[in-house]
Parts: sequence; structure tokens; C-alpha cells
Amino acid sequence: MNNVCLVGRLTRDPETRYDSGDNATAVCRFTLAVQRTFKREGEPECDFINIVSFGKKGEFAGKYFHKGMRVGVTGSIRTGSYEDKEGKKHSKFEVYADQVEFADGKADTSQPVQPTQYSQPVQSALPPEDFAPIDTDFDEDMPF
Repeated sequence: MNNVCLVGRLTRDPETRYDSGDNATAVCRFTLAVQRTFKREGEPECDFINIVSFGKKGEFAGKYFHKGMRVGVTGSIRTGSYEDKEGKKHSKFEVYADQVEFADGKADTSQPVQPTQYSQPVQSALPPEDFAPIDTDFDEDMPF
């Protein structure tokens, strides 16, 4: 299974381009700085992960994401290689985004958060008294 979930801060504003073709598709690229959970002396404290987002998700990221913003991305890892102009071979590592979303709330204020007041009482999570429980006594002859 190739699945990755990241939360980090954008290192720069996303770059959105459209591929050439009849149905021009948005291709948005940005880099996330993802903080490591452990730190060793002399090693970096975060990893810089290149993200690629396509279509509507790419347009969304290009329009609403900005440098320094904390965002969440789920997707899959893609690796590859290419040769530069001098013929030197390089490896490439990217995450192709399936989902992109905000990870921060609205702008913080200096006001303390007030508890929410409910106008109606909270209903119990227990089922009503006339609720019939599910019969778990299954017939042994069932094929599954």
C-alpha cells in the first residue's frame, strides 16, 4: 500500500500551471516543511517534501494556500529519475496529493475561547428504551 499523510508548513507560495491539451488540467506544486518527531544533534529538525496536486485540488491549493500556512496532505509517494543538461542523473521524490486541506483554524485572537452555550439539552447517546437489540444468534447453516 502506498499511502502517506503529512501535516506541515508551506515553504513558499504554490506554483500553478496548466498542462497543454484540450482539457487544460491544473498542476500545482508546493513544498511542505514537515517537522520530525525526534531530533538528533547535527541533523535537520524537519524534512522538505515536494507535493504535486492536480485538477480542482491543484486549483484550490494554488488559490488558497500561501507561504507559512499549515496544511494537511494525503496522497501517494512517487519516485523517479532524470538527467540534467550535463548528463548527471538525479533521483526525484514527490507526493501526488489525493486530498489537500487547511490544518490551521481561523486567525488566532488574543480573546480567550468561550464555551459554547446550547439552547437545547444534549441528547443521550444511549438508545431509546423501545430500541430492539440486534439478534446475534446466527444460524449455523449460513454459507458465510
